[in-house]
Amino acid sequence: MRVLITGATGFLGKYIIEEFSKHNCEVVAFGRNADIGKSLQNCVFVQGDFTVFHDMESAIKEVDIVIHAGALSTIWGKWTDFEKTNVKGTENVAKACLKHDVKRLIFISSPSVYTTAQDKFDIDEGCFVPNNELNCYIKSKIMAEKVILDYSQQGLYTVVLRPRGLFGIGDTSIIPRLIGANSKIGVPLINDGKNIVDITYVPNVAHAVYLAATAENISGEVFNITNGEPTEFKTILENLFNKIGIKPKYVRLSFTAAYRIAAVLEALYRTFNVKGEPPLTKYTACTLGASQTLNIARAREKLSYEPMYSIWEGIDAYAKWWKENH
Repeated sequence: MRVLITGATGFLGKYIIEEFSKHNCEVVAFGRNADIGKSLQNCVFVQGDFTVFHDMESAIKEVDIVIHAGALSTIWGKWTDFEKTNVKGTENVAKACLKHDVKRLIFISSPSVYTTAQDKFDIDEGCFVPNNELNCYIKSKIMAEKVILDYSQQGLYTVVLRPRGLFGIGDTSIIPRLIGANSKIGVPLINDGKNIVDITYVPNVAHAVYLAATAENISGEVFNITNGEPTEFKTILENLFNKIGIKPKYVRLSFTAAYRIAAVLEALYRTFNVKGEPPLTKYTACTLGASQTLNIARAREKLSYEPMYSIWEGIDAYAKWWKENH
């Protein structure tokens, strides 16, 4: 099987390449960063931008499966940037797939679409608010999923995955943010970190992508993907910092206080057009302070998905890498 991966030079993309190459697939890695692209192994790198339809169409010919993992994935930014990349870019990918008879399109979405200021447990795939506009990223992912659904109804074989809280070697988001906050004023510890969260070691996500590419009778389906190990946030954080050798430093807040501070900061940054990201956003307050666990029964039943590695194995591997490289 010949597989094209958008966002192949990103964090998840590299693991997807490795997973499919283990199964003797021919992998086409598609991305903008030529320097990183040249360093990728077990694939053919094609430089391009999926927000440009001609680039996408040129790369997609004679491909069996497309994995659309490319996205603008950040918690703060201009709506026009998210719309261009995550909404219109996704439409380019789906349009090219339909035009060139690609057998299957797998779209990597996000369970951020479930995020609100309330605790939520055992969330199934239908439990998101369609007009959730907590941030531009969430809004764009909801709209991108609608694009995928529209093309599915036109006859394109589509599968949507919502992997939660990806971490692992190469992570540029979750763990580096926590370490960075700890080295400055401290990690916001909301309601003493007792909120229950789901995170996912990235090789498990790559495994789920391969299963989504090969399972039968799943067109039009959406799947939650996690490690299936809901755990208190503070327990995960202290285990990680202990393994790395960092003493945790906290800024203790109630959820109400954290959310209000975040709302004020966001308003100030928007009003005065401040560059960069606010030190605390409403989305961050929700993810650090509210419980969110996902139901992965559908993935277990229809994809035969089971995590290959536990959270603690993933943390051990990350800590070993961190100490060797820092």
